[in-house]
Amino acid sequence: MAQGSPFASEQKGLLDRALSLFTDVRPGEGLSALLLAANVFYLLAFYQVLKIVRDALILSESGAVAASYASAGMAAALFVFVPLYGALASRVNRVWLISSVTLFFASHLLIFYALGTAGVQVGIAFYIWIGVFNMVAVAQFWAFANDLYTNERGKRLFPLVGIGASLGALVGAYLTAAFFEGIGPYTLMLIAAFGLIVPVALTIVVHKREGHVAEGKTETSEKPVGGRGGFALVFSDRYLMLIAILVLIFNLVNTLGGFMLNTLITSEANARLAAGAAGGSTEAEIIGTLSGNVQTWVNLVALILQAFVVSRIFKYIGVRGALFILPAIALTGYAAVALVPILSVVRWTKVFENSTDYSIQNTTRHALFLPTSREAKYKAKQAIDSFFVRFGDMLQAGVVYVGVQLAFGVRGFAIVNVVLVGAWLLIVLGIRREHRKLTGEEAFDRAA
Repeated sequence: MAQGSPFASEQKGLLDRALSLFTDVRPGEGLSALLLAANVFYLLAFYQVLKIVRDALILSESGAVAASYASAGMAAALFVFVPLYGALASRVNRVWLISSVTLFFASHLLIFYALGTAGVQVGIAFYIWIGVFNMVAVAQFWAFANDLYTNERGKRLFPLVGIGASLGALVGAYLTAAFFEGIGPYTLMLIAAFGLIVPVALTIVVHKREGHVAEGKTETSEKPVGGRGGFALVFSDRYLMLIAILVLIFNLVNTLGGFMLNTLITSEANARLAAGAAGGSTEAEIIGTLSGNVQTWVNLVALILQAFVVSRIFKYIGVRGALFILPAIALTGYAAVALVPILSVVRWTKVFENSTDYSIQNTTRHALFLPTSREAKYKAKQAIDSFFVRFGDMLQAGVVYVGVQLAFGVRGFAIVNVVLVGAWLLIVLGIRREHRKLTGEEAFDRAA
């Protein structure tokens, strides 16, 4: 009999057996996991659509400098939004919380569409808006997934759900790039606005399905989350605070790596133009081609890792062991960049770093909330996955400013990242210790 599954007495169906290619799917679990994967597929696909719209609008209306400053606006907006989100979570159940917040953001797209087609410049406002939308929508999806599954089921099924996120990002970016010129930014906003109804519908279906089969949790799932606000939870709990610091440090390392890559790509484009080796391409076209090549490799490697590697990592070394993989890759990569600060080394460092982030690290970070309380899953996770991520962006801007004033080159910023990764590993050790305390009765939970 399969432990930890509400369908333990059933036999595996065709869907369960097919999905077992990717992870350990037990009888009756496949359909809900597949619906969750479809849910996050649509969220990430529409985000990629809106991300390209965002870049097109702000760069054409205000330029790259405005885009850099807009990160501060995102952090400020999230600092206000997170307490409001927590207050709503204390008053409605999970399905009303997720549905109302998603439709709230969808309604803004209709407003942006109306203003944009009327000739109003919405680039900066839309840039800030999507920075909030992406963080909030994805965080509450994974809070919902954490609330549905026990620690044991989540470790098995999250890798499968994560495939939906990887595919959504890949498909959304490809389709938007292919059809952007023929459709235009404002029509894409309209498509995304109505498209967000699909994740809402899938949330309702999964909520009812899991509530029906997991009778012991039905009463709890229909209640508001309750408890303290997100920031209060983070600052009062050692485990949650360590996760917040982890997210902040990783985001700082990752964005500094992106700055190094962009610096070398720009230098390469200028060198080709100066040498007459551009083949008629402009600087923007060369930069776009080089950047696109990196992103293509990132998405491809991430999809392979998510589909075939993450579940095996969770099975053999667990969530705690998986936490060490990305910092080990980052430490090796940036140490190599410090020794040989050239484009090819930085490029492959970022390919391995970002693809591991989008697959192994992303799934692991969400799985860290499986043994926490419901209020931590919805409120603290929202604060961590939104505000602390954007706060890391702000810190990165400060580090870059100081580094430029000190005449740091790529080697100098790589050394900064090596030091930061050292701090990152210390935080992982702390999380590992606290996670073991939280999951000490895991065997009892599975038996129950």
